[in-house]
Amino acid sequence: MIGILGGMGTQAGLDFCNKLTILNRGKIDQEYPLFILYNKSNIPSRQQSIGVEVNNLSKKLNKNDKEKYNIVLKSLLKGCKFLEKNKCKFIVIPCNTAHYWYEDLQRKINIPIINMPKEVFKITNNKCKKNTKIGILATEGTLKTGVYKKIFKPKYELIYPSIKIQKEKVNKAISYVKKGNIRAAEKSIKPAIDFLIKNQCKKIILGCTELPIAIFAFKSFNKVKSSKIFLDPNLILAQSSMKKYLKK
Repeated sequence: MIGILGGMGTQAGLDFCNKLTILNRGKIDQEYPLFILYNKSNIPSRQQSIGVEVNNLSKKLNKNDKEKYNIVLKSLLKGCKFLEKNKCKFIVIPCNTAHYWYEDLQRKINIPIINMPKEVFKITNNKCKKNTKIGILATEGTLKTGVYKKIFKPKYELIYPSIKIQKEKVNKAISYVKKGNIRAAEKSIKPAIDFLIKNQCKKIILGCTELPIAIFAFKSFNKVKSSKIFLDPNLILAQSSMKKYLKK
């Protein structure tokens, strides 16, 4: 059984479940994967908890920083323990920013947690040559903590939106999805996409699980799967989950 730690945000968790289901479309009920979605929407804000430490990642965490880090870790860990207790064979977390806590979580959990950024890297590695420019759209927390950077460098050159585009377009698009205003999110994210394409990015990682919703909500699932430029971590995670599930 697949354990899904959702709620970060709720729309993103449901998007993951939808993709997991669509990948199995055409099968009878009994052939769909067994999974538990724990929509743990009360996990404290990942952005706020890393707000202090991401300003200077080279400095040692002070007591206040550690407390903020540990508050989120404890909440994530509680969710993972719930899924482990309920007989899940492995866990997925459809939230990019939450993978900042990945190593600490995996050390405390006795079942595997699939690392979403690493799965995205595997796909990129199969499709792109060394030194290819890869764009990334994500929360400021994901960018500043280097969740993708530490995996993708030095093989690929990661390109980020300008500070102005990040704050005025990307952040707003994410916020719009959380509020359910998908049309506004779709319109808001377009300048950021145009910026990365103009900067010769061959692929763009949608490194916040709200962003595939903003971009693909009004398009067919085949458009998502066949996209030549976008890398959708939620879809990649769903595909990896099914491979692992079928091996059990």
